[in-house]
Amino acid sequence: MEIGSRENFRQMGTLGVEEEFYIVDEAGNPVSGTDRLVYAETPPEPLTDSLDHELFKCTIETKSPLMETPSDASEYLRAVRDALTQHAHDYGYQIAGAGLHPTARWRELEHAEKPRYRSQLDRIQYPQHRNTTAGVHVHVGVDDADKAVWIADRLRWHVSVILALSANSPIWDGYDTGLSSARAKIFENLPNTGIPTAFGDFDTFHSFERRMVKDGTIDDRGELWYDVRPHSEHGTVEMRAPDGQHDLDTTLAFVEYAHALVTDLAERYEDGESIACLRQELLDENKWRATRYGHAASFLTRNREGTASLGDIVDRECDRLGIRGIRDVFDSESGAQRQRRILDQQGVEAVTDSLLLRWILPRLSGRERGIRDTRRFLFRHRPRVHTDLW
Repeated sequence: MEIGSRENFRQMGTLGVEEEFYIVDEAGNPVSGTDRLVYAETPPEPLTDSLDHELFKCTIETKSPLMETPSDASEYLRAVRDALTQHAHDYGYQIAGAGLHPTARWRELEHAEKPRYRSQLDRIQYPQHRNTTAGVHVHVGVDDADKAVWIADRLRWHVSVILALSANSPIWDGYDTGLSSARAKIFENLPNTGIPTAFGDFDTFHSFERRMVKDGTIDDRGELWYDVRPHSEHGTVEMRAPDGQHDLDTTLAFVEYAHALVTDLAERYEDGESIACLRQELLDENKWRATRYGHAASFLTRNREGTASLGDIVDRECDRLGIRGIRDVFDSESGAQRQRRILDQQGVEAVTDSLLLRWILPRLSGRERGIRDTRRFLFRHRPRVHTDLW
């Protein structure tokens, strides 16, 4: 029975980041590529042990080792994106970042053969067959299991803020949905998704997790796909709300914000502070507002009186936590706004082109390859800390 344990919660403030991307062809359309990019041969550093496939063969995921600080995440994710773009090019592919790819036709795309995904397709049927979504997941280490559940319960209000900031999936199956994050709605059609109820303590959460596996509702604890959850295997609180991103600085802003939130809530927990949890229905309303309006959303406040705009919330959070990234994200055009603008002005082909990751030149000279290989060697032999935990 694949579940974690209380003992796995032993380090505070560490980080792990997972980013999901689309493998696309020369025209920018999703294409099956994980068999080659993940399995054909050992991927180059720093992709070794970092790549995995997802439900569709057109989606690929990068997984970081355990990291100590948000600045470590910046260095690592830049290196991974750079290497992934070059690795894909070596096989004739490109890489795109978004919550949904505008031209992904789920009826025409191949699913992975992995038994875990085949089991999900058989059990869930239609909602999983069309699940061409891509997201960003941020893990923050917590050194006590009950503390982790307490933090996750209170992070539920922040799910909508992060989703609104990340909104980058207005187009689904070639159709402008009118939503800022259609990914959120597509993914919510699966079981065990969305904003969970408050669990209160680890024993309650662990009992639920164990029962879901034991009774055959899910195959393993990883199929509890909630927007925020205690990760009883990694010993973290995992924030799973953001859409997949083309722009790395946007992802890094969410990493900074999630880390700051968890650190702040951990201190509040240790100080014995009481922070009330809002009703589930109010949290769901906020998530709908984020899904529909993105940067233009306003939210029901935590003090249960009135609403606040996303911009006001971002200003208060940046001042309160001493961070900057999410303010820069809010001040910029959102991914959803950008896709719609390009769609209106230039058409869908220009939208798909705008989602491509362009970190390195398509072809490297001999000297450039030498520099790249030297960097890979140095990266491969850098000090590694606690990589066994990820």
